[in-house]
Amino acid sequence: MELLQLHYFRVAAKYEHMTKAAEELKIAQPSLSKTISRLEEHVGVPLFDRQGRNIRLSSFGKVFLERVERAFRELEEGKREVRDMAGLNRGSVSLAASISNVIPELLAAFLELYPSVHIRQVLEPRAGIKRMIEDGQIDLCLTTAPLEGEDFEWRPLITMDLFVCVPDNHRLAGRDSVSLIELKDESFIGLRTGYFFRDMTDNLCMKAGFTPNTMIEVDESEASLLLLRRGLGITFLSELGWSKRAHLVPNKLRIEDPDCTVTIGLAWSKRHYLSFAAQRFQQFVIEFYAQLEK
Repeated sequence: MELLQLHYFRVAAKYEHMTKAAEELKIAQPSLSKTISRLEEHVGVPLFDRQGRNIRLSSFGKVFLERVERAFRELEEGKREVRDMAGLNRGSVSLAASISNVIPELLAAFLELYPSVHIRQVLEPRAGIKRMIEDGQIDLCLTTAPLEGEDFEWRPLITMDLFVCVPDNHRLAGRDSVSLIELKDESFIGLRTGYFFRDMTDNLCMKAGFTPNTMIEVDESEASLLLLRRGLGITFLSELGWSKRAHLVPNKLRIEDPDCTVTIGLAWSKRHYLSFAAQRFQQFVIEFYAQLEK
């Protein structure tokens, strides 16, 4: 069994069409078919069900593909680790976040110290983040709850109060605090269902005795603040998030009943190798939030 055969198998499985796969691989279609056939002979079972040039992964092929993908991920991580040891890595970090209020300040401070490191940041719901970390697509993740599973680490970074913010002309504007149950008839602006922060605030409302009426859902917390300024609803915001955006939303109310707080933590996979750049960023994030608590 050769790596080239496995690579061809992955591409064929991606398209489930011999001609399209051959075009991507820039080889003749008969050569691809022969290579796949030799691989099947070696494995001892058909990996595809064939219908002319159209192919479908067989039940054997689906199981085998999972193992092949895992092997290629291991090889890629091995390459990254060796490059780090040899000083060849130029430095890159992939970061996922379920909330993004302080991401600009965090990244700016890190890049001031390490300007050559390449950062890729994505905003994803809980399921997407978990899958990307499991697959090694993401190094680290800032979340408001631990990831489920024994393969994940989660380090709490900071715990802060949760506020509700209202427009200038709102009936609650000018108040210092509010009981959560007083908001049961309000229209909310929030992140889409599935984001850590949204799930947390929904659960808090349900514990208080009501299901929040979220009329507008967004993918980015900054968008919720702009919509709030238009008077289109109210929104939840952490103390840290509010402090960075106080000029946009001056009307914040502390939630007095129940006592509402939110904890931001850093998550990563114990199974995947973190490059030197990712390790530096990991430590920097921990120190960055420690300074915010002072």
